[in-house]
Amino acid sequence: MDTEETILRQVLDHERAKEIMEFYESKAGVKGLVDTGILKIPKIFIHSSENLPKKADRNGKRLKIPVIDLEGVHDDRRKTIVREVQIASETWGFFEMVNHGIPVSLLDEMIEGVKRFHEQPTDEKKMIYASNYSTKVGFQSNEDRYGDNPLYWRDTLYFNFREKPQDAEEVPSVCREVMVEYTRRILELKDTLSSLLSEALGLSRDYLSRIECIKNGSLSGNYYPACPEPDLTLGTIKHTDPDFLTILLQDCIDGLQVHHQNQWVDVPPRQGTLVANIGDLLQLITNDKFKSVEHRVLAGHIGPRISVATFFFPRALESRFGPIKEVLSDDNPPKYRETTVTEYITIFKSNGSDAKSTLPHFKI
Repeated sequence: MDTEETILRQVLDHERAKEIMEFYESKAGVKGLVDTGILKIPKIFIHSSENLPKKADRNGKRLKIPVIDLEGVHDDRRKTIVREVQIASETWGFFEMVNHGIPVSLLDEMIEGVKRFHEQPTDEKKMIYASNYSTKVGFQSNEDRYGDNPLYWRDTLYFNFREKPQDAEEVPSVCREVMVEYTRRILELKDTLSSLLSEALGLSRDYLSRIECIKNGSLSGNYYPACPEPDLTLGTIKHTDPDFLTILLQDCIDGLQVHHQNQWVDVPPRQGTLVANIGDLLQLITNDKFKSVEHRVLAGHIGPRISVATFFFPRALESRFGPIKEVLSDDNPPKYRETTVTEYITIFKSNGSDAKSTLPHFKI
């Protein structure tokens, strides 16, 4: 690179760093930008063409993710449900759940609670602003995505909790009551899914519970504002989840897509349903039997779009996990080395904006 190009690069890097710093220091998030009435998105939100959706990607309705009816999960239909969970986990890595036991009214209230928080005055949200997820409760946008990483068109209210949502007084009062009740019910559903996944592996129904891999959680109440130029940015770039299990609640606006059979498939929201997906670490301990698949969120002209994702991790982030011996055999030797959640997420974050899967890093 000659001197002139070097100087230009340095100028551009400086301007980008300055723009990103101003965005973070505002503590207003993406909604703060939208509230100023912008007609064009800042350059720091523009993604490369290879990561942006193609026109054909917006018609991913040819395939549909599995829908599993959980009614009778503790009775006569359990074997059927276990089989459906097994097939979905092995092929799609995603499945939609109906009759899951959580009232539709509570799901609707949770969506409204997240919306109420994000639509407060900025000064209210600034009180719990955090640049990352290190605190129990916080508001953040883009988690310090410096360098060449484009920013996402998304703000997040997060809540890190253990088996019981303790210290609820730290949750903003505008959504505290509904968030605590929603978390309690999601934990109950998590226990049901943990037992179904255990049996789908051919193990005792308490197996995953005993090894405590699906224990504590982190809830993200996401707010995707309407975007003036949605074809230039993304709500979330393609990725897999660096956890064991994720449970997702969506509002009525499209945006989520799953990569399946070399095409992007829409996951259209339906009132009263929840979506579950396998995380990287569950794929690792099942030795690739269950699949963690790429998914993303598109930006859109319509908004705001609200989603609530609950990510599940083990009790101790330093506990070591590798392929569980009960699924291994002479014909199916271990494919991964042991790792901890802390190590895995560190590698996951180091990938930056290239969205590469982290699992190959741990291949034997």
